[in-house]
Amino acid sequence: MENTNKDTAVLLLHCPDRQGILASVTDFINVNKGNIIYLDQYVDAIQKAFFMRVEWELENFQIPKEKIKEYFDTLMAKKYSMDFQLYLHAQKPRMAIFVSKQSHCLYDLLAHYEAGDWNVEIPLIISNHPDMEHVAKKFNIPYYCFPITKETKEEQEVKELALLKENNISFLVLARYMQVISPDFIRAYPEKIINIHHSFLPAFVGARPYHAAYERGVKIIGATSHYITEELDAGPIIKQDVTRISHKDTVENLMRKGQDLEKIVLSRAVEKHIEHKILVYKNKTIVFG
Repeated sequence: MENTNKDTAVLLLHCPDRQGILASVTDFINVNKGNIIYLDQYVDAIQKAFFMRVEWELENFQIPKEKIKEYFDTLMAKKYSMDFQLYLHAQKPRMAIFVSKQSHCLYDLLAHYEAGDWNVEIPLIISNHPDMEHVAKKFNIPYYCFPITKETKEEQEVKELALLKENNISFLVLARYMQVISPDFIRAYPEKIINIHHSFLPAFVGARPYHAAYERGVKIIGATSHYITEELDAGPIIKQDVTRISHKDTVENLMRKGQDLEKIVLSRAVEKHIEHKILVYKNKTIVFG
C-alpha cells in the first residue's frame, strides 16, 4: 500500500532501447526541481525495448501540472520515439465493478476500498443479477442491474457504456462477472478491463472446472488475473498464484481454496493498476514492484 497523502506524478514509458534514455528522463525531472521517489527500469534484450516507471514529488516542480505532458512529449518522447502515459496522484482513478452472483471477490475489493488502502474511487457497481445489491448497500455504493439475454445483450451493453461514460469511469474490474464482454465494449476500454479466472483454463473449461480438476486428481490449483482482450481469457496476464492440494481435498475444499486465491490475485492486480505499475507490451505485461 502506497502513501495516499502525497502530490506526485508518475511516468510509465517504453521505447526502442538506446543509450542515454535513463539519464535524459531523470535529468528532465531533476532540472525542473522534481524529487524522484521511485524509479524502476527494465530492458528486454530480445525485443530491444526499454521500459521505465518513475515517480516524483510535485511540490517544487517548476513545470505546471497541466503542461508536464506537453513538455515531456516535446523534449523527450519525440526524441526517443517513446510511448508514454502521465498520471497525477491527485487525480484518483474511477473504478467500476462488474459482478454476477458470487460475492467473494466483490467483498474483498470493497474491504480494501473502505479501509482506504487504495487511491481510487468506486462510483458504481454493475451486475446482470440483483443478488449482490445488498452488498453494495452495505458500502453505500450505487448498484445497477442490467439483466442480459442473448436477445438483449447489445442493447444492455449500450446502456452500460453510457452509464460508465456519465460517471467518468477510468477502468473496470470483473469480479466474477459471468458474461462474455463484446468486442465493441472491450474497444471502449482497451487494457482497462481486469478479469479473474481459475487457472485450469484451457485444461478444465466449462461451468464446473473444480469438479473436473477433482476427478482428474490435480495436485495444484491457481488463479489468473489479466486484462480482457477480444480473444477470450487470452489477454495480458497481470498476476497469478497457486496453492497445493492433495487427495484429501474434497470438491468443496477445492472451490473454497480456489475462491480464496481468486480474490487475493484479483486485488493484487487491481492494486498494481491503481498504482500505475503495469505496462502492456505485445500481449505481455511488465509489472513493476
